[in-house]
Amino acid sequence: MTTLEIRNARALDGKPVEVRVEHGKIAAIGPSLPASQASGAQVGDGAPAHDAVRRIDARGALLMPGLVEAHTHLDKTTWGMPWYVNECGSRLIDRIDNERAWRAASGHDAGAASLALGRAFLAAGTTRLRTHVDIDTEAGLRHLEGVLATRETLRDTLDMQIVAFPQSGVLDRAGTVEWLDASLARGADVLGWLDPCAIDRDPRASLDAMFALADKHGCPVDIHLHEPGEMGVFSFELMLERILALGMQGKVVVSHAFCLGELDAARADALLARLADAGVALVTTAPPSRIVPPLMACRRAGVPLAGGNDGIRDTWTPYGSPDMLERAMMIGLRYNLRRDDELDIALDCVTHQGARTCWFEDYGLHVGARADLVLVDALNAAQAIVTRAPRRWVVANGHVVVSEGVAV
Repeated sequence: MTTLEIRNARALDGKPVEVRVEHGKIAAIGPSLPASQASGAQVGDGAPAHDAVRRIDARGALLMPGLVEAHTHLDKTTWGMPWYVNECGSRLIDRIDNERAWRAASGHDAGAASLALGRAFLAAGTTRLRTHVDIDTEAGLRHLEGVLATRETLRDTLDMQIVAFPQSGVLDRAGTVEWLDASLARGADVLGWLDPCAIDRDPRASLDAMFALADKHGCPVDIHLHEPGEMGVFSFELMLERILALGMQGKVVVSHAFCLGELDAARADALLARLADAGVALVTTAPPSRIVPPLMACRRAGVPLAGGNDGIRDTWTPYGSPDMLERAMMIGLRYNLRRDDELDIALDCVTHQGARTCWFEDYGLHVGARADLVLVDALNAAQAIVTRAPRRWVVANGHVVVSEGVAV
């Protein structure tokens, strides 16, 4: 297998760094690499010999680990399709019903859509990704089958987790639990869930069903919790009881968690301490229109908080982008991160915190890690985020997928 060497790069701390990649892993990393024994070939010179060393001269580019998307919906997107004219009502249930009706009427192809957006994520430097896929009684496993095909197509480069997600709720739609059961057996990695109070309207029964299904498959869970104020706190309390009773510590992610941002500091700190003890992680999209979990309080408490786009150009929203540096900028804006060292935290939300939250293994810039590397034209993380610096090279699982700014 070909060895890849990256020379003349700069680390996030500004120091020189060079990397050798072998068999898809980082084999060496440091200020400089020793001279290679094998024949050399520059990337782009054509297919090298079996024992060749392919070299990238980074010319001072900033080296970052592969970016991580911790919460998106590849199956819903209209990426690359004609513009969707959004005339939907403003309530959550309006958007749920509108989307289900449009997908059924249009014959929306989750396979083609997810593949187009997955490739766009790769081209922008995202090498690890968690996507939720709608499972309901009307579509069955149709959307899941499309995204499973995308995962197979991109399996050599994009490390993709699939969440079986009941977007329309569970308890009011008989048969949904059975479809979720089938989706986990078919290849979904994580069980998703949705607002046990606001959507299912019976939080104890809803969460009992969720944890029973997760226990059956031995899988983690990722629950969308849009519920505000005391309603959301109540759902958290019920989840914590079940996590501890069932030994599910470290296996639960809560996405959105708007209610945490509505609590006074003392109460938020107390609840975050309990979440840390239970190993619960959070994901935020940093929306400008909603209260968000307190980022710095989460970090002090030891609660991982990762960043994600949620939907990208779908029936819910015209916004979003497969560029996780743009999402890091949104995090910086939402949390008023202005100093360069504060913007390092925004980058952490779409790199290490994303990997930690989603349990992606062998992540980072160290020997033995999966070789997911991004080289950008920037002085530091702050400039990379604010300018959404061009990706000059992207390496995913040891494969060069962007060379000199061009997807290959």
